[in-house]
Amino acid sequence: MILVLSDTHGVDEPRLDGRTATALREADLVCHCGDFMTESVLTEFERLVESTGGEFAAVAGNNDPAAVRERFGDETVVEHDGIRLALVHGHRHHDTALAMVGRQSNADLVCVGHSHNPGIRRLGQLPVLNPGSHADPRRYRPAHAELTVGPKLIDGSLVTPDGETLDRFELPI
Repeated sequence: MILVLSDTHGVDEPRLDGRTATALREADLVCHCGDFMTESVLTEFERLVESTGGEFAAVAGNNDPAAVRERFGDETVVEHDGIRLALVHGHRHHDTALAMVGRQSNADLVCVGHSHNPGIRRLGQLPVLNPGSHADPRRYRPAHAELTVGPKLIDGSLVTPDGETLDRFELPI
């Protein structure tokens, strides 16, 4: 399973509760779309993922300090289970830029944060996923995304920390 998170906005720890914490322990790959807020939050994410034997991929967000930005850029592409995920925070990416990132990286899915608004949408044929924020949802529901890769599709869900499924989606690959 792939776990996609964003916008933790933590000070000392990743602020993982309920289903979000369980999903992190179950995930083969954890992707974070930025705004950890401190290097200690990032370091704790890395430690937790490493302790489960999973992989970790991330980008820096607009609220991340220089220490985080030095370790992670604004964009990255990760391959897992035969799919390519492009990760960006989104504060510098309007729709045209998101579509370009997806096309240039040959991504099956673009994952973006910044708005704290969980949802899945399409830019032409390119699916764009915002997992929302599991810890600082602002005016939206707290959420993260869980993805399972099958032979012909990505099965996804937007899930709250209390385990409620906000949305389910299938993306052909």
